[in-house]
Amino acid sequence: MTPSSDIARLLEIMAALRTPKTGCPWDLEQDFASIAPYTLEEAYEVVDAIERGDLADLRDELGDLLLQVVFHARMAEEQGAFAFPEVVEAITRKLIRRHPHVFGEAKDLTPEKVKTLWDEIKREEKSERHRARETMGHAPEPNDAGFLGGIPTALPALTRAQKLTGKAAKVGFDWPDAAQVIDKIHEELEEVKDASSSGERDRIEDEIGDLLFSVTNLARHYGIDPETALRRTNAKFERRFGAIEEALKRQGRRLDDASLEEMENLWVQAKLSERGV
Repeated sequence: MTPSSDIARLLEIMAALRTPKTGCPWDLEQDFASIAPYTLEEAYEVVDAIERGDLADLRDELGDLLLQVVFHARMAEEQGAFAFPEVVEAITRKLIRRHPHVFGEAKDLTPEKVKTLWDEIKREEKSERHRARETMGHAPEPNDAGFLGGIPTALPALTRAQKLTGKAAKVGFDWPDAAQVIDKIHEELEEVKDASSSGERDRIEDEIGDLLFSVTNLARHYGIDPETALRRTNAKFERRFGAIEEALKRQGRRLDDASLEEMENLWVQAKLSERGV
């Protein structure tokens, strides 16, 4: 079997890997649950390639992510649920339906009207999906009830917090401006301090969670993705800590040979160096 740019070849390869007796033992023992973590990992690797501006890596990572879609579709086909063509049909139908201003008669819409229309169509789709689940004898999704339903629990916590507050804001449950959110963050920080003095781990965890939730809400008010912001800070921390390590190495020393004060001084130097000072 030779490589090909035709999606049909990828489907053939996946089918071969999942063929009993002649397929790959590892692929054959997988199921939806065991593959799900790899699906998330591949999605993050796509984002990482984008943030690094590495288009060659992005090409490969998109292929890895596509494989995850093909893998799940193949397992569903084996169970008689659906196959890859139905996955393609579902997304093309959804895109056409959600863009009546492009593929339908609704023309010359403002960006705000497009967003309103998109939300209306999504609500209709949610109702249809709920009815389809009932017809098929499936129980409602645990997080699909109420106005805030439908936000996947598997999302990163920061992303899900942002989506929850964003959805609540659509019906007016929101701070009017960012300054009030900042006040709320100060309030939550004081509650973390109070909880810390109690020594009660569960209470401390709750208050830290409230603080993180409020910070995520602040990011939403400024139109900032909290996951992206935190990834940038993680990279900055790694970079500056690496500078500390390199500086000590040039002195013939290791990290555990240095005092906290020395490392803090080197941290400041790395920070100033990044700013060109």
